[in-house]
Amino acid sequence: MRPMKPHLKRTFIILTLLFTQQALFSNAIAQEETDKDIAAVKAILMRQASDWNKGDIESFMVGYWPSEKLKFIGSNGVTYGYEATLARYRKTYPDQKTMGQLNFDIISVEKLAPKVILMVGKFKLKREIGDASGHFTLTWKKIGNEWVIIADHTG
Repeated sequence: MRPMKPHLKRTFIILTLLFTQQALFSNAIAQEETDKDIAAVKAILMRQASDWNKGDIESFMVGYWPSEKLKFIGSNGVTYGYEATLARYRKTYPDQKTMGQLNFDIISVEKLAPKVILMVGKFKLKREIGDASGHFTLTWKKIGNEWVIIADHTG
């Protein structure tokens, strides 16, 4: 094998460095976008907890996908649709005393695809009638420019 001519070797090294730099830059941008999206869904969840703690189930539901395709999976099975999920919350938590004070602890958040995030965590309800706690898995999807919960498995 013949040695590479000096000017070709220099060109090859420069091109390799440029491609490596471009790849690193692209990865940095992708990570920044991931961090921004994860921060956005965490902020929605914290706002939901605040709305819950004010006794405002309707505002709490902002963050769920307003679609008949929404899935809420609980101990009684699957509830399909935004309105049915809202009705379930209203029935299960008819007043502030039953709602109590909600706190979320996020265990993990992973961006599975550019428009899909999986979140796993714990919830705690502090109430006079008895505390409640459990775990949740939320599947978030970016629809339009909004992150929404498309599936909630809480138990």
